[in-house]
Amino acid sequence: MAGSVCWLIYTERRCTMTETRAPGTSGVSRAVRGDLVNVRLAVLALAIGAIQLFVIPLALLPRDTAWGWILVPLALTTTPFWSLIHESIHGSLLRDRPRNDRIGRMLAVVYGSPFAMLKVGHLLHHRYSRVRERSEIYDPATTSRWRAAPPFYLTLFGGLYLLEVIALLFAAMPERTIRALGRWADAPDSVDGLVLERVARPVVLGKFRTDAAAIVVLHTAAFLAYGAHGWMLLTAIGARALIISLSDNAYHYGTDLESPRAAMNLRLPRTLERFALSFNLHDVHHRHPGLRWYELRTRFDAEGSHYHLGWFSAVARQLRGPIEL
Repeated sequence: MAGSVCWLIYTERRCTMTETRAPGTSGVSRAVRGDLVNVRLAVLALAIGAIQLFVIPLALLPRDTAWGWILVPLALTTTPFWSLIHESIHGSLLRDRPRNDRIGRMLAVVYGSPFAMLKVGHLLHHRYSRVRERSEIYDPATTSRWRAAPPFYLTLFGGLYLLEVIALLFAAMPERTIRALGRWADAPDSVDGLVLERVARPVVLGKFRTDAAAIVVLHTAAFLAYGAHGWMLLTAIGARALIISLSDNAYHYGTDLESPRAAMNLRLPRTLERFALSFNLHDVHHRHPGLRWYELRTRFDAEGSHYHLGWFSAVARQLRGPIEL
């Protein structure tokens, strides 16, 4: 775990130095260097996934069940793991788009939700954030805070990731059924209907079904490998669900409505910022979604940007619950 953090710091510095200290280096050379760094990070992420799913139950637990504690630090790699998928969603992981998407799909299979669904949902997030997508807002004219609170807190404490996993069920449905569900779910304060409508498109649905099958096979094999210790893997996945769900809307909670670019830069110690692949610089990302993760800090400094809150404060602030429209 410590070695992974150090390696992330080293690679981020190397990319930043290439961007800022080598004016004679062509943009193509910088992009190639960024590709190499991202490939290494993706390989590291997939190796961590393999350790969690198969190495621990097949090679370590038979020796001593205390090896199961390794799952704790591995669960803490959830944020950089998602950050790599996020880079692939934006086409920033690799310049070659087919390779970019293939690696993104592999990472998403280990993550537990099809890349096609994650990509559609996230790009709609950039388009409709604080417009149709504003999960903490409720309208007192149509509901009460007490009715809005349970689904909000369920989503906050793991429900968001659970919904991404439950989406696997759509893979078994006919295209027309998915479209019908999309029309039923369509609402002015939600992007769920739009997500289903786009996933039902033939070119997307085929990839969605292939990846869903891969996820079921991979994770079924992993649970069989754990056997009686399956509760360890389930706990690790639960930790992933909690981390993903708690952090997802922290960057947008309470920000201006009707403003898709509204997001916050959240302060983290520089080491943790590099470990998270600069995901905390979320305002910069929403204003410049084409930048790679290691370019966000450079742009943050160049624009004289500021932090809106600390990362931990922003996450804790969500415990206040739903906000009245």
